[in-house]
Amino acid sequence: MAKVKTAFFCSSCGTQFSKWQGQCSACKQWNTIVEEVIQKEEKVSWQTKSSTGVRKVSKPLLINEIDSTREIRLNTLDGELNRVLGGGLVPGSMILLGGEPGIGKSTLLLQLSLKLPYKVLYVSGEESQKQIKMRAERVNPNNTTCYILTETNTQNIFRQIEEIDPEVLIIDSIQTLHTDYIEASAGSVSQIKETTAELIKFAKETNTPVILIGHITKDGNIAGPKILEHMVDTVLQFEGDRNHVYRILRALKNRFGSTAELGIYEMLGNGLREVANPSEILLSHREEELSGTAIASTLEGMRPLMIEVQALVSTAVYGTPQRSATGYNLKRLNMILAVLEKRAGFRLGAKDVFLNITGGISVDDPAIDLAVVASILSSNEDIPVPKDFCFAGEVGLSGEIRPVNRVDQRIQEAEKLGFATIFVSKYNKITYKSKAIKVALVSKIEDIAAYLVG
Repeated sequence: MAKVKTAFFCSSCGTQFSKWQGQCSACKQWNTIVEEVIQKEEKVSWQTKSSTGVRKVSKPLLINEIDSTREIRLNTLDGELNRVLGGGLVPGSMILLGGEPGIGKSTLLLQLSLKLPYKVLYVSGEESQKQIKMRAERVNPNNTTCYILTETNTQNIFRQIEEIDPEVLIIDSIQTLHTDYIEASAGSVSQIKETTAELIKFAKETNTPVILIGHITKDGNIAGPKILEHMVDTVLQFEGDRNHVYRILRALKNRFGSTAELGIYEMLGNGLREVANPSEILLSHREEELSGTAIASTLEGMRPLMIEVQALVSTAVYGTPQRSATGYNLKRLNMILAVLEKRAGFRLGAKDVFLNITGGISVDDPAIDLAVVASILSSNEDIPVPKDFCFAGEVGLSGEIRPVNRVDQRIQEAEKLGFATIFVSKYNKITYKSKAIKVALVSKIEDIAAYLVG
C-alpha cells in the first residue's frame, strides 16, 4: 500500500510548505497553516462524448495573425448583470460570485437560471431539490430549460453533465464540492484548488460558461486560497446591507470587460428586481426642506449617480466629540472637518458630527466631498440647502475645490433629474452647454459657505 503523502498549506493564500510553522512567510498571517493529504489516484481527464482524446498542439503565432474578431456572448436577459460582465456570458468562461450569507447570491443565480433561454444545470451542494423548487416558484414557476441537481462529488456531476449536455453550468457553492482524487475534506485548500481546476478544464474544453458561488470570510474576502481568484476569469462581488433592500453587484476582476461597472438590484418578495435608474431610489422625496442634507453627483464605474448626504452637527454633551460616518471614509471626514475649522473658521472641534450616505451604499468617489461640506455647514447653521442644488467637487487640504473627472456626465445626470444648479470646481473644463441647469463655479470652500450661509 502506497504511503500517504501530506503537505502543509496556508488556508489564507494557499502557499505550500514542507512542515508546519506558526506564521505564513508569504501572506504573514498567523495560525493559518494546516496539514492536508495530497496522495492522488490516477486521474482520468474529463472528455466530452464527441472527444477522441486527441489534442491539437498549440503553436506560436505572430500577433498580427491572431483572429481579432469579438467573442460571441450569451445574453443573460438581465441588463445589470450584462453591464457588469461586459455584455453577457462568454462561452468557456469561469465566473466566481462572492458575497455575505443571505445577501442573495443563490437567489440571483437561480433567477438567472430560470430566465435564460438556454439549457442550464444548477448544481447545489447546500439545498435540496424541494427547497430550490420552493424558491423557484416565487421567481418563475414555468421554466422548462433549467435542471436542478443536488450533488457534491465532481465525478458524479460530470456524469450528469454528459447526459444533459447543458449550455450553462452553475455551482452553488465551490466550498461544498469534493473530488475523489484528493483525500481531504470539502472546503479545504487542496479540494478547492482541485475541483476548480476540473471545472476550468471542463469549461475550456466544451466552451461552456461556468458560474461558481464562493463563500466569504469575516473580513469580506472570498474564502479559500487566493489562487482561486487567479484561476477564474471573472470575480464578482455581491454586496449590500441585509437590513436594506438594495444590493450592488461589482466586478473585482474581469478578463472580458471593464471592472468599473456595477449593477444595482432591489430585493423583493419574488426575487431581485433590476434598478434601471438608481438615482431616484437614492434620493428621498421629502415635502419640506430640512437642514443637514445635500445631494452629491458621484460616479460608480461608468455610471453617474445622484446620492443624498446627511449630516448632523450638535454640541458634544459627553466632553469628547464623536465622529461617525456611515458609507463614507471616517478619516476623510476628519480631514474635511479640520479644513473647515482651519480655512473657513467654523468651530467644529467641540461638536459631534454624524454623517450618513443614504440607501445603505458605500462611496469612495472624492467628488462627494463638496456635498459633505455643504451638509455639515447646513446642519451647523441650521439652514436648509435648496432641494434643487447638487454638488460635485473634491476638497483639498488648503480648502480649494479641486476638479473631478467626467464632469459633463455628472451635469447631464443632474439636469435629467431636474436639478436647477450644480456646484463644480472652476478649474474643471466643461464642454457640455445647457440652459436647463446652471453650473456654479467655485474655487474654495469659502465660496460654498457664502452661498449657503451668506
